[in-house]
Amino acid sequence: MITVLQIFFVLVLIVVIILFVFRIRRTREIIHLPDNYKEILSDYVKFYRQLDEEGKRKFEERVEHFLSTVRITGVNADVEDLDTIFIGAGAIIPVFSFPDWQYVNLHEILVYPGAFNEDFDQGGNNRHISGMVGSGSMQNVMIITKWELRQGFINATDLRNTAIHEFVHLIDKMDGTMDGVPEIILERKFVNHWTGLMNTTIQQMRMHGSDIDMYGATNPVEFFAVISEYFFERPDLLKIKHSDLFEMLERIFRTNR
Repeated sequence: MITVLQIFFVLVLIVVIILFVFRIRRTREIIHLPDNYKEILSDYVKFYRQLDEEGKRKFEERVEHFLSTVRITGVNADVEDLDTIFIGAGAIIPVFSFPDWQYVNLHEILVYPGAFNEDFDQGGNNRHISGMVGSGSMQNVMIITKWELRQGFINATDLRNTAIHEFVHLIDKMDGTMDGVPEIILERKFVNHWTGLMNTTIQQMRMHGSDIDMYGATNPVEFFAVISEYFFERPDLLKIKHSDLFEMLERIFRTNR
């Protein structure tokens, strides 16, 4: 006679087998980087160029590992090698100082050809969204547009990088709350100072404008993502124009170590 305990063990075995098969299936989806991926990183990723040889090697390994753990799917868009590498670079840049970092809250990245609306429509009017981190039925999914993804790395003079923006949202979300305060990486003793600095800057932006992208004045969540783009795209300029923000972002992303 089969006991409850035997049934339990059979069910556990079935679950283990399913997970094992799923893991094999995911492993087969590993993206192999093209032979010239180092050249692409050198040509387009300023953060990578500024690393020493050991740093570049670690960056390459981190990009390859990240791309082996997440599915990238084109939705009416062809995902080319350039796009794949840019996504990988955007993922690693903000967490490069955290060697054991894993985006456990991301399973798939959808690549759209261009902007979309709140209903994820790629046609029609009111298409103003260039990237987003999903919630609800889209939990653990990121959407990014191919055009903006490329512009973030090809245009080296602006303050924008959509990939970095969206991955910073994921970092912010890792502590359970998207509020512009990445408590998972920010030392607790600096939380109040960072919150106050964000709120003060947002108010100043609303009253007087700023060289910071005004989308950052929407709320602290968007401010953190926008100012992080600025920090990684033009750290020299941010240090001159907003030294207090620059110093705090150095603490948050630990780039001064």
